[in-house]
Amino acid sequence: MRPKRLDSRSDCAVETTLSVIGGLWKPLILFHLLGGKKRFMELSRLIPHATQRMLTLQLRDLEADGVVARHVFAEVPPKVEYALTDFGQTLAPILSTLRDWGERYRVERQGLPPRAPCPPTTASPARAGYGEGEAPRGPGLQPRHPIHVVAGPSDLTR
Repeated sequence: MRPKRLDSRSDCAVETTLSVIGGLWKPLILFHLLGGKKRFMELSRLIPHATQRMLTLQLRDLEADGVVARHVFAEVPPKVEYALTDFGQTLAPILSTLRDWGERYRVERQGLPPRAPCPPTTASPARAGYGEGEAPRGPGLQPRHPIHVVAGPSDLTR
């Protein structure tokens, strides 16, 4: 744990909680990990607006705070999985309540139609809202990594 960052100025438990799980990307990371282990690129696809650098920093913070565990497999290419620790699992009711509050706010305050509840994902690009080989689309949404199609030997002889 990093005591400097967690040094509470007000002695309020809410401040401590927000210093661990607060921010733009940490709640989303934690919510997606409720569905089980995820590899880095799975999380990157599920949270397309977070840069890889920011995602890495947020995961490191959560790992340092004992909320997320990082498991590195000894193989080439390297494989790394992230999962909630037992202590991190205790955040499930908080994250579900945040999801419910957000939906209520969306409907009551913004006047938008209700959406189907977003369950914690079991991670696949299709579940993240993209089909096979698709990337985010729309104004200002560009894929971070271009999708390349590699021709096989039979394609080159035609």
